[in-house]
Amino acid sequence: MSLNQKVADQLYQIGEILAIKGDRFRSRAYNMAAQRVTALTEDIGAIAERGELEEIPGVGKSIAMVIEEIIETGLTGVLLDLRDSLPKGVLQMIEVEGIGPKIAMRLSEELGITNIEMLEQAAKEEKIRELKGFGPKKEENILKAIDEYRNRSTRFLLGEVLPIIQGILSYMEDNPAVRRVEVAGSARRRKETVGDLDVLVSSLDPETVTEHFCTMPPIIRILGRGPTKSTVVLENMLQVDLRVIPPESYGAALQYFTGSKEHNVKLRTIGVKAGYKLNEYGLYRREDDSLVEAEDEAKIYEALGMRWMPPELRENTGEIEAAIEDKLPELVTLDDIRGDLHVHTDYSHAIDPLEEMVEKAVKMGHQYMAITDHSQSLAIAQGLSEEKLMQQIEEIRRLDEEYSEIKLLAGTECDIKSDGSLDYNDEVLEQLDWVVASIHTGMQQDEATITNRIVEAIKNPYTRVIGHPTGRLIQRRNPYPVDLDAIFKAAAEEKVFMEINCSPSRLDLRDVDARRAKEAGVKLVLGSDAHSVSQLEFLPLGVAVARRGWLGVDDVVNTWSLDKAQGYRK
Repeated sequence: MSLNQKVADQLYQIGEILAIKGDRFRSRAYNMAAQRVTALTEDIGAIAERGELEEIPGVGKSIAMVIEEIIETGLTGVLLDLRDSLPKGVLQMIEVEGIGPKIAMRLSEELGITNIEMLEQAAKEEKIRELKGFGPKKEENILKAIDEYRNRSTRFLLGEVLPIIQGILSYMEDNPAVRRVEVAGSARRRKETVGDLDVLVSSLDPETVTEHFCTMPPIIRILGRGPTKSTVVLENMLQVDLRVIPPESYGAALQYFTGSKEHNVKLRTIGVKAGYKLNEYGLYRREDDSLVEAEDEAKIYEALGMRWMPPELRENTGEIEAAIEDKLPELVTLDDIRGDLHVHTDYSHAIDPLEEMVEKAVKMGHQYMAITDHSQSLAIAQGLSEEKLMQQIEEIRRLDEEYSEIKLLAGTECDIKSDGSLDYNDEVLEQLDWVVASIHTGMQQDEATITNRIVEAIKNPYTRVIGHPTGRLIQRRNPYPVDLDAIFKAAAEEKVFMEINCSPSRLDLRDVDARRAKEAGVKLVLGSDAHSVSQLEFLPLGVAVARRGWLGVDDVVNTWSLDKAQGYRK
C-alpha cells in the first residue's frame, strides 16, 4: 500500500467514526481531505517535507498535523482515540449491508452485540425482532447480509487489483530470466472482483525467477516457495501465486489457469469427443498420448476446431459454440473509445475543477466529454441550483472554444424523483447537451415503483442516458429491485441509452445485464463517473464489462461520432 493510500485510508476511517458520533461537519472535512489525498499524483511524504500539506485543498492545520503523524509513525492517535470511544464491534457491524451507524449503536447498547458472530446468533435466536422498529424480515435480511459480508471479505475489486497487476508485470519483466509473464484466472477474464492472482511466467531458469518474485517489495509474507510454484501475500492481504512454466508448455498452462472452470470443463468434454485430452501441460491424442499443442494457446483452440476467444468471454455462456461456428463478436477495445459521457467537477461534490478535468481528457486523447454534475435536490452531493448550473454552462461554452482538441458537452446527472419526473424542469433541460438520469434516493421502494420511476424518466424527451441503472455498490449495497426487461423495452422504444458506469465500486450495468440490453436493442454508454482527474482513467474498467457482455463497437456509444450519439434520439 502506498503512503498516499495509507494516509487516505486513515482519514476516511476518522471521517466514518465522526459520522457515527454525529459530527457531520468534521466527518465531511476528513472525507474531503481523504479524497484529495487519494487524487494526488505526488507522494504525500515529499509534500510534507516541503511543508506544503496545507496547500492541498481541503487540508487545514489540524488535518495536516494528523497527516504528519501518520507519515512519521504509521498511525494517528486521533484514529486510535476515536476507535476506543466506540462500543466494541460497531465498526465491524456497519460493514454489513443494512446495518448503518445508528442501528449498530442500538444493537450494541440494547443487546450487547460486539461482533458479527453475536449479531448472527441474535438474529437466529429471533432477539433482534424484539427491538422497536425491527421485525422478522429485518432479521432475515441481516442473516443474508452477513453471508454476503463473509463472501466478499476475501475478494478485491477489479479496480483495486489492476494497478497491482501492472506493477507485478513490470517488475517481473525486468528480469532477464523471464521470457513471458501473464496474470491468469479471474483477473485475466476481468471479473468485477478477484480472489487471488495467478502469475504465470515462461522461463528456463525457474530458480532465478522465484528469487526475483519472492523479493518483490510489496510482499509481507511468503506462504510457500518451491522450484516452480511460490505463494506470497502482499501488503493489502492479496495472495499471489507464481507458477514458472517451461516455454514449450506455456500456452496450455495459460489456457488452463485462465479458466473459468465451467469453460474448461466444456472444452475438455469437446476434446474427449474429438479424441483428445486437455490439461495444463498440453493437448494430447488419447490413442497414443502424442502431443498436439502446448506452446501456443490460440493453436490449442484451433486444434479443437474453434477460434481463439478473448479471455473475457470464457464463462461457458455460449462462447464455445460461437467459436465453433465462427460467430464470435468482434469486441470493443479501449482504442475504440472516443470520449467520456459522465464526468463530475468541483461545481458539485467532486474534487477537481472543470478546467483540470478538461486538460486531463485532452491528454488522454478524448474527442469529447460530457460534464454531468449532480442536480439541485441531491444535497449530499452539493447538487447545482439552476443558477449555478447556468454559470457552469457558461464556463463549459468558454472552455469549449478555448480547447479546440475536444468537444465539451454541458450536461447533468439529473436525479429521478419519486414520481419519475426529473429534478430540473424542461426549460432548464432544454439548454443542456447531455442528460444522464439516475436514481440516488428511494432505493427501498418496491420493484414496480422503481421500475415505473425509471420508465417515466426514459419518456422524458431530454433524457439521453439512464445512469447506473441498478444502483448497486459492489460488496457494499445490493441492486435495488427493478424489472430490467421492462426498462430495456422502454429504452429501446425511446432510443435512450443505458449506462455501464465505470466506477470500480459500481460497474453498473454488470456484464450479463449489458448483454441482455444489447439483445433487447439498447445501446450502451460508458461513463467514468469521475470525481477527480485520476478517476477519468476508470474507463478501461467499463470496457472490460462491455467485452464480458459481448459488446462490439456499434453497441458502445462512446465509439461513435458525437453527431451520431447526439442525433440518435431526436
